[in-house]
This record gives sequence, structure tokens and C-alpha cells, in this order.
Amino acid sequence: MTLKARIGERIMEDIIQQNKLVSNSKWKILVLDKLSVRIMSACCKMKDVIDEGITLVEDLSKSRQPMPTFEVIYFITPTKDSVESVIADFVVDRKYKYVHIYFTDSCPESLFKSIGQNKVTKYIKTLKEVNIAFLPYESQVFSLDCQESFEAIYSPSHLTKREKVLERIAEQLSTVCATLGEYPSIRYRHEGENSMILAQILQNKLNAFKADNPTMGEGPDKARSQLIIVDRGFDPVSVLLHELTYQAMVQDLLPIENDVYKYENQQQQGLPVKQVLLDEDDDLWVSLRHEHIAVVSQKVTTHLKNFAREKRMGGSEKTTMRDLSNMLKKMPQYQKELSKYSTHLHMAEDCMKHYSERVDKLCKVEQDLAMGNDTMGNPIKDPMKNVVHILLDSDIFASDKIRIILLYIVLRGGIQESALDKLIQHARISPGDEASIRNLNLLGVNIVQKDSNKKSGGPKLNRLEYEATYQLSRWTPLLKDVMLMTIEDKLDPKIFPFLSGRGAASSKTGARSARYQWHEKKGPSEYKSGPRLFVFVIGGMTCSEMRAAYEVTNQMRAKNQKWEVLLGSTHMWHPNDFLIDLMNLTQKSAVVTSSTETKGGNNKSNNNHNTITTTNESAKYGTMKIAEKKSTLKTGDGEVENSTFKRAYSSLRRSFKRGKQRPRIITSQLGQRPTLRNQSSTTQHNVNFDDVIIPPPKSDVTERGVTNEGFQHQLD
Repeated sequence: MTLKARIGERIMEDIIQQNKLVSNSKWKILVLDKLSVRIMSACCKMKDVIDEGITLVEDLSKSRQPMPTFEVIYFITPTKDSVESVIADFVVDRKYKYVHIYFTDSCPESLFKSIGQNKVTKYIKTLKEVNIAFLPYESQVFSLDCQESFEAIYSPSHLTKREKVLERIAEQLSTVCATLGEYPSIRYRHEGENSMILAQILQNKLNAFKADNPTMGEGPDKARSQLIIVDRGFDPVSVLLHELTYQAMVQDLLPIENDVYKYENQQQQGLPVKQVLLDEDDDLWVSLRHEHIAVVSQKVTTHLKNFAREKRMGGSEKTTMRDLSNMLKKMPQYQKELSKYSTHLHMAEDCMKHYSERVDKLCKVEQDLAMGNDTMGNPIKDPMKNVVHILLDSDIFASDKIRIILLYIVLRGGIQESALDKLIQHARISPGDEASIRNLNLLGVNIVQKDSNKKSGGPKLNRLEYEATYQLSRWTPLLKDVMLMTIEDKLDPKIFPFLSGRGAASSKTGARSARYQWHEKKGPSEYKSGPRLFVFVIGGMTCSEMRAAYEVTNQMRAKNQKWEVLLGSTHMWHPNDFLIDLMNLTQKSAVVTSSTETKGGNNKSNNNHNTITTTNESAKYGTMKIAEKKSTLKTGDGEVENSTFKRAYSSLRRSFKRGKQRPRIITSQLGQRPTLRNQSSTTQHNVNFDDVIIPPPKSDVTERGVTNEGFQHQLD
């Protein structure tokens, strides 16, 4: 049973079905808040909820009509806003007949008192904590859905809030362990202060659960379970690279919002925009999400041909997509399957367009900087040569240049202030966006190198070696090494020490309490598995790290080992959002512009580049079209281009010895994800992945979109 299935079962049993036992009302109303609606949408089907007597699902934050003849179930987080909204439903008029409140986790004493002092208390029939305060994002991935915690933890202006936020994170994280019946040994990154603080708070939370249920974590397998806490600064590279696997490219390059992909039918104009939810109900998405983009389109086509063959629609190996489309149109009962294949063909083609438009020129440089060596395994002696031509290219987005600069700095272990200024100057990075570079230091990554910190002390993680299938995908997230080393009992305790008093097979007992009664439930549906490895990242996780959790689990199962790896974080990162949030750690006055393009817009700069004026056209996601003659780069005269490169390269080399100060203006060119520069173009180009030509997919299939039956769309 997967994590999502377990949570769905818990919700149905402990909230929906159990409520039927304490109330004679046949039909009830379900009211959800921001977190609980995402939990329900991820784990439960609307049909199943309706079958259990829920006649209406509503949003707590929106205006709702009084229904005094119906009882209501509130499934909410124990926050001030949510509790006050419940209280407000009964201040003037009685909006519902009776009230059943289920909190996602433990409710603070102050909020309990607030409920007891108001009119709503007269109508409460149920008040319970179910301890599900996290979002089961995938079968082996969970999120606390709190991206705002990034600023509270890392911003210098919010130091007083940090411990409170970590307390809340520990509360939510403890419900993950309690839900799965785990009492893991906790380890943390030694160099991460936030990791140590969270580990200590979390241990206290787990001890409380252990006191309520002494059997939690009992058994030979569960006694081996571990929970490792790291922070985002442990591996900044994985969040900066352009990943070429399907899920990572979709999240990085396409305008995905709440995991919904929107696209227009190019073959039939006038039809509404299609909206497709990318989740694990789509078996094709599950099978393709971790595949390299070079094979995705081919596999979708193969799946479609196999489907047609299974349904005896005819066709052969030479059957074209148009032939399959015509066959499927004649069989409307398969329109849902047709829509699924069409969606992924369209989405893969969209990714390939973005790749050929701008990403292909970045990947080799990024991989060389991340690995510290080239495709032949030779060390990069002078990484500056790899970087300069990217920084001088006016067609490369500002966000991509920032990612390259940060990868270069991480490789060097920090650079001199004068060198950083030169990099920023040649890349035409606005002073507002410059904060995205400098603020990575707040995550513990050395940006500006000083004599006193040229070499940081402490042991370093020895990387494992992996066989790379694609030259442009050689990097492996550090977390995969940590996962494998932990399972094989080879993780250095000096780098990831156990929390004091706990060991790899520690198991404690404590006094018993009756507060959390759901622990007592036992039956055929009880969750059983081998040992689990929880890896939690403070400050956001990436798609490549999510993929690593599945790869390690599958690798262990291939060896007949029952280990399951679960990855969790405060939230999931889109790389551009990461840069914007980095900038906002200090630059509150920075202007983050949208990607809206205004015809006729222009960027102007004075000759010495000390002042930058930004308009809507030029500011769209850092197109960086500063008034500079493109002849310096886009010229047919190779000597001019080569001369420009040499001058910039020489200037950057000299900057390591002397620096140059320049005025700073708070202006940002980071916005939403970039759109294609030529979206209307139908010209297709072959894309080279390590000398393998992968033609972009072409689909003549009629697209109908996949129906989304999730709670989010119901509420909207």
C-alpha cells in the first residue's frame, strides 16, 4: 500500500465513515481549507466521498450559503485563520445544524479556548485530531505545502520567526511518522544548524506519540527505520541544473500551475483550453515521468500502437499517427485513452521545443560545471572559458545566466568579490536579480571567497560513481548517495550524526496516553512493510531528488531487500521560483516583472552600463535585450566575435586580482517561466542528445483533454 493509498484510507475511515457512526444524519456537508483540500484531492475520489453521504464539498475561505438543516464536517488545519472562519459561521446565524471538527494535527491550547468561548461550542458533536498534516504528493513523496517557510527560515530579517516555523514543520513531519507507525532514528547534517534544531524538536514530538502508543515503531524491520534531515544548502546544484527527464522538464519549462497542464488544440481552433491534472491516476504519466526526454515521445507512440493492437483496431508497424487517430475517432468509447496519449505527445513536443529553443546550449556547460569534468572524464582546468560565451549571449535569459554563474561559484567553492562583480557585469544581470546570486550564501553556500574561509573544515561526503546513459545528464543528486549509503550502513556518522541517545536500531517505550485513539485500530488493512528511510529537505526538493527515491527503492527491491525510501520537504521547487525566493530573502523592494510582452517595448542602457531602464518587453523573464549592438555576437565576422570573447575572458581573469565597484539599482528581470520566442512557428528541428537524433513528435490525434475529478476543480 502506497503512502497516498494509506492516507486516503485513513481519511475515509477516521473522518467520513466514523462520522456516520456518531451522527444519524444521512447527508452532510464537508468544508475544507487550503491544506486539507489538497490532501483530499490527492488521496480521495469525489465519487467515494459522495457515496459515504457527503452531499456538498465547500471551501472554508469562500462565502457559503447557510444550510441550517444539514450537519457539517470541518476538516481543517489548526491555525488561527481556519478556526476563526469556523467560529464566524455561528456568530450571527446558525449556518449548520451540528458541527464535526477534525483537525489535521494537534490544536494549540489557545485555539481550543477560543472555540470554547464562542457560540459554535453549543453545536459541536465531534472534535478530534486526526494527525494528517502533510500532502502525500506521490506514492513515495510528501510535502508540507509551506513554501513561505523558506523566507522565514533563511531571511536575516526573520530570525525571530525561525524557531517557531521549525516547530510547525516538526509538528507536521511527526504526523508522517505517526501515520505510518514509525519511530525512526533521527540523523541530521552536521554542518546544518537548521537541521540540528529541527531534529531535536522532531524527536520531542515523536516521543509524545510514542508515549501515546508504545507499539509505534516496534518490530525488527521498523526498528531499522531512519529519518535524515538535510537543508537545501547541502546540494544547491540539483535545483540549478536543467534536468532532461520528463517530469523535471515539464515542471521547469512549461507553465504548470498546481500540477495542471493547459494547452490549446492546434488542429481544431475555437475549442476551449484543455486542462490536464498530472498525477498518479494517469498510469502513462507514472511510467514516463522519470524517463529521459529523448525516449518519451517514442514510448508514448509505442503505447498508443500497442493499445490500438489490443483493441483490434488494425494497423501495422508502419501505421501513422493519423491512421491511428482516424481509427480511434470511430470508437468513441476510447476517447479517454485517446485524450491521454494526445496530451503526453503534446506535452513532450512542448518540452522539445523549449529544449531546442534555449536549453540545449546550456546543458553541456551546466553538466561540466556540476561534475567538475567533461564528458571524457577530464577535469575542467579553466571553467571560465565554458562560462563566458553563455554570459555574453544576449539571447539567453537572465535566469539561465544566473544559474550558470551559481554553478560556476559552487564549483570554485566561492570566488573573489571582484570576480563576482565582473561576472554580473558581463552577464548584464540587473542589481535586483543580483541578490539571487549573493543570497545563496544565506543557505550556507560559500559565494564570496575570503582568505579566512578558503577551505572549510569538516569531513566531506565521498561521491558514489554512476554510469551515465546520456552525456547531458551525468549529474546525480547528492541525496541519492545519502540514501544508498544509509541503507548499506556506510553513511559517515561524522557528516550525518545520530541524534543524541538514538541509534540505528534504537527502540524506546514510554508512558501511555489516550489522546490519539486512532493508533489502537488494527485489522486486515494495517500498514505493513519493511524498514523505511525518510529523507526530509528543509527549503524545498527537486524533481531529480524525487526520482532518486524511486530509483533507490527499486534498486533495493531488485536485491530482494524491503527498504522503502520516502522523500519529503517543505515544498517542491521550480528552479525559477527558487531564484525569485532567493532574491526576496533580502530585496523586498525588487520589482519582479511578469512575462507579459508589450509590442514595441525596448530596453535602454547608457554606455557605461551603470543605469538600467526596464520596460515590460525587456523585463519578461530576463530577455536581457539591453541596447547593445548585436554585431558583437550575431555577426558574420568571426574575428569580431572572437575578439569580444577574448576581451571579456581577459577582463574576468584580471578581476580575480582587482575589483571594480559600480552603482546598484534595485530592478528585477526575473518573472514567470519564459515563453517560446516563436510560438507560432511550425518548423521542427531535430535535437541531438549525445549524437542520437530524436525527431520531435507530431500528432494528428484529436485532443479532448483528461477529465479531472479532483476536489480542487470541484471547489473552483
